[in-house]
Amino acid sequence: MAVTLGELAAVVGGAVAADETSLPLTGAATLETATPHDITLVDSPDKLHLLAKSAAAAAIVPAGSGPLDRPTIEVADVHAAFAAAITRFRPPRAGRRTGVSPQAAVDPSARLGDDVEIHPFATVGADCELGPGVTIHSGARLMAGCRVGAGTTIHPNAVLYENTLVGQRCVVHANAVLGAHGFGYKVTDGRYAISAQLGWVELGDDVEVGACTTIDRGTYGPTVIGGGTKLDNLVMIAHNCRLGRHNMICSQVGVAGSTSSGDWVVMAGQVGVRDHVHIGDKAVLGARSGVSCDIEAGKTVLGEPAIDLRDRKLQLATISKLPEMRKELKVLAARLDALERTGAAGSAPVADAA
Repeated sequence: MAVTLGELAAVVGGAVAADETSLPLTGAATLETATPHDITLVDSPDKLHLLAKSAAAAAIVPAGSGPLDRPTIEVADVHAAFAAAITRFRPPRAGRRTGVSPQAAVDPSARLGDDVEIHPFATVGADCELGPGVTIHSGARLMAGCRVGAGTTIHPNAVLYENTLVGQRCVVHANAVLGAHGFGYKVTDGRYAISAQLGWVELGDDVEVGACTTIDRGTYGPTVIGGGTKLDNLVMIAHNCRLGRHNMICSQVGVAGSTSSGDWVVMAGQVGVRDHVHIGDKAVLGARSGVSCDIEAGKTVLGEPAIDLRDRKLQLATISKLPEMRKELKVLAARLDALERTGAAGSAPVADAA
């Protein structure tokens, strides 16, 4: 159903020119995909020129952008306003909570709080405890002794091995695995023997674990993910790691065993961190960094091996000049060779006159 620009401005809390309020809109989309019936967004003044390439009928723009080539809604926070616009056109599908499905397998010893929802074909093992408002989606499996805090959601096919502890308001996405055995072996009698796997995984409150992410149990105690930390899809956290609060761990990061981090650490995509190192508070590890030693608090590093960002940029700048430097070196070598030849010829002994 169409919504006028004026109605949408009221929804997102923005300002629109009085003579443009009646423009009908049927959807919200990005600059590249918007149709002539959609509203789009431009999130910064330096990107306003991109609007000319879009087919959108109108745009949500930063306050003070001024008149543009089509109707606009000016707001203080473009992304918050655009999210409200999308929600107006595509409301979330909020299903009715149905409690515990008779098709779920819930052990009689499990303790369930108020308003717990367990979908068909989920499994909740012996001595598990689910806090109020917990949701367990189809195919998820909680092995014996797990504790899940209030308001947490476990998405389809996620697996929590025994004794996993999950805080309040956490989100564990599809196919994540918490508490699998760590990758620790020793050679005994000519063959690999797995080391002790007697620990567990512990998530603080407000932790998010991405799809297909794995967090291994500790050897003797917990592998800990601090409160507020967000793990992207396809992240690997090894045994005995202790990550701090509000870390941001991007896709395909691998953190080896017994590594620790402070608070507000950022690890960009495909970072690899060796075992037994510490990453200080607010450190930033640039994409594809290979970390082989401790990183000081507040430091930004890049490269393999990871070094200070400024030093790495200097290295990259120098490497980019190597082809030109190679050509100059060849020219200088040729000139030097010519000079040497000329000098050798000029110093040849003159024959005595007969």
